Amino acid sequence: MNIDRLKEIREDRDLLQRDIARVLKISQVVYSRYETGIRLIPIDKLTILAKFYQVSVDYLLSLTDEKKPYPKSVLHHEVIYKK
Repeated sequence: MNIDRLKEIREDRDLLQRDIARVLKISQVVYSRYETGIRLIPIDKLTILAKFYQVSVDYLLSLTDEKKPYPKSVLHHEVIYKK
């Protein structure tokens, strides 16, 4: 999977791959492989990027054009136990 938005959002903020690699605590080579789709990006790294860029994970994955992160929701199991 090629995640075009990773490169787009990084370049829009005038950041280098090595800058984002530092945020993720990985090498620049590994991050480059995420951008090109050679390597799948782990969910934990995707979550860090969404928080860093203040966008939703869906936006990073091009599932939506809405940049705004979703509001926090109550976990399903918490609702069940409060009954």
